[in-house]
Amino acid sequence: MDLAIFDLDNTLLGGDSDYLWGQFLVEKNYVNAELYTQENQRFYDEYQAGKLDIYEFLQFSLRPLSEHSMAELSMLHKEFMATKIKSIWLTKAEKLLAHHRNNNDFLLLITATNHFVTAPIAKKLAVDEIIATMPEQKNNRYTGNVTGIPCFQEGKVKRLKQWLQNNNYSLENSHFYSDSINDLPLLQQVSHPVAVDPDEMLKNYATEHNWPVISLRD
Repeated sequence: MDLAIFDLDNTLLGGDSDYLWGQFLVEKNYVNAELYTQENQRFYDEYQAGKLDIYEFLQFSLRPLSEHSMAELSMLHKEFMATKIKSIWLTKAEKLLAHHRNNNDFLLLITATNHFVTAPIAKKLAVDEIIATMPEQKNNRYTGNVTGIPCFQEGKVKRLKQWLQNNNYSLENSHFYSDSINDLPLLQQVSHPVAVDPDEMLKNYATEHNWPVISLRD
């Protein structure tokens, strides 16, 4: 089986689940609306510019998880899926996954967004496995800290290499689909890099290197 690897936000989804989770918390009055909205936008802008400090962002984004029980967070996430994620679902993304599934490829989702936000999305997409940034848990609660290597930029390459060491797969004849210049380190590792609705920097790089550029937007 060959690996078909996919970024999530703005690739398989028509938006950013991490950013939308922050908006959702604001709308539910779980965080300080003015401060959180301002910081959420700042971090998103820095991400798009390829200048995000991932540890600063995780300190910000994981803190709300530590303030609620697992049961409460689970209920919140179900509402989040039914509202925010449903609104950015892409039919063409499902068709792309189906194409690789029919080729008997192993579908691997790899995302910088934390596992709490993305695991239910991965399940709905019916991928085989997900590699995501891992929020730390102690005594069945999130601590607000990250554990392990954040799955971001070069961290995606490191996390994937760890995964490959523990699984019977290689990057031979592999695909990776992404929208973001932040994923350039991993795009350069695979046999078939594909730019999906790319940001300007990735679009220019993909064009210069004759990589396919596709759109999954409806």
